[in-house]
This record gives sequence, C-alpha cells and structure tokens, in this order.
Amino acid sequence: MTSAVISISVVTLIVASITVSVVAFFNTQKHRADAKVLVEYRQLAERHAAGQQELRDQLAELNERLKAVETLLRSVD
Repeated sequence: MTSAVISISVVTLIVASITVSVVAFFNTQKHRADAKVLVEYRQLAERHAAGQQELRDQLAELNERLKAVETLLRSVD
C-alpha cells in the first residue's frame, strides 16, 4: 500500500512538473510575440511622428504663403 502511494505521488509530481513546463513555454512564446508586436508598433509610431512633423512644416509654409497673398490682395485694394 505504501509503495503504491509513493508511486502515485511520484507520477503526480512528474505530470505536474511537465504541465508547469509546458504552460511556462507557451507563456514565453506569447510574450515573445507581444514583444515583436510592440517593436513594430514603436516603429510605426516613430514613422508617423516624423510624418506629422513634415506636415506641420508644410502647413507653416502654406500659412506664410497665404499671409503673403493676403498682403498682396490688401495692397491692391
């Protein structure tokens, strides 16, 4: 009876260890995938920040040109 209990305990311990290892492995894979997506998101955010700055510069230039046109129109009146 005692050897049966010990055998069952050892098998249960081995199964539990394997289960914990498998769960840890898949959690690690999930975190690796999340990290990859995060890197792609950062790159996308950096590209859009650069694009926004370019648009701001263009808008400022257009604003200056519009002011010049308004000044020209006022001087014609």
